[in-house]
Amino acid sequence: MALPLREELRGIAPYGAPQIDVPVALNVNENPYPPSEAVVADVAAAAAEAARTLNRYPDREFVALRAALADYLGHGVTPEQVWAANGSNEVMLQILQAFGGPGRTAVSFAPTYSMYPEYARDAMTGWVVGHRAEDFTLDPAHAVAVVKEHQPSVVLLPSPNNPTGTALAPDTVAAVCAASAEVDGVVVIDEAYGEFRRSGTPSALELLPTTPNLVVSRTMSKAFALAGARLGYLAASPQICDALRVVRLPYHLSALTQAVALVALRHREELLGRVDDLRAERDATVAWLRAQGLTVADSDANFALFGTFPDRHAVWQGLLDRGVLIRETGPDGWLRVSIGTPAEMAAFKAALLEVLG
Repeated sequence: MALPLREELRGIAPYGAPQIDVPVALNVNENPYPPSEAVVADVAAAAAEAARTLNRYPDREFVALRAALADYLGHGVTPEQVWAANGSNEVMLQILQAFGGPGRTAVSFAPTYSMYPEYARDAMTGWVVGHRAEDFTLDPAHAVAVVKEHQPSVVLLPSPNNPTGTALAPDTVAAVCAASAEVDGVVVIDEAYGEFRRSGTPSALELLPTTPNLVVSRTMSKAFALAGARLGYLAASPQICDALRVVRLPYHLSALTQAVALVALRHREELLGRVDDLRAERDATVAWLRAQGLTVADSDANFALFGTFPDRHAVWQGLLDRGVLIRETGPDGWLRVSIGTPAEMAAFKAALLEVLG
């Protein structure tokens, strides 16, 4: 039987980084430090308490979680300005379901997160890609020109950028938001790696009070070491949050997800305690790679994009053969390594020296 699959989906492979059992996995930007036994115990207790009412639907407005996330974000953000979903992936999809659609366009600037065009495709939204400079920064004049030409209803800008780690300057964000406001568009600053930004690099949250078409998205997968819980969220105007309530599936956040996320927020000082360690390890890794004669993008994230190689796949395979898995992503010739523990990074460096030697 021939399935009535949408034509644009025929022959498309599902998204996903390789899941290979190796001693050192540094390919999906996870936090390498698992939760402590104290956090595990609190999660178990909260899950057990939630289990007593699993015969009932969860709080579909997740009021307690929105309040806790607003408290964590600060910058005057209120619970009415917070929305959450099953990972920042679902947050992005809901944004495009609400503000995209047939006859509308979403814009980003390459290289950018590889899932963005898939979100647009799934929401039947046109996709336009501008470009970044050679150092992966975004020229505000170019960004504004693309917005004015294509008049997108949604602009997606990761900061720090994935896969390069590049953060956006506040003036660039403000310029894109102003240009988008002229065409009634919203601008999403995807700060999935925001907690890892270097000292002095501001968050787009600072612009939120004066920029009604701005959305700032975050995730608990990275800095909070909560990738397995699937909790992404955003801060925006109450009007934008209300629009997302229209397209969300009923009771989309399970009671267990809400309970685990609340525990993590209560333990945020401990869970975020390793962020400084990962920042230092990132900076040391960038310096080491450059000392080997490689080019490395400036990074405000928990990964480093480095290159360039005539045959990057051969380097990737050579590392894998030595038990180290990194990511073959980004522009041709580049590879990306997530920042792991000191022992994991030592294994990566030793393997890379062997491959390059």
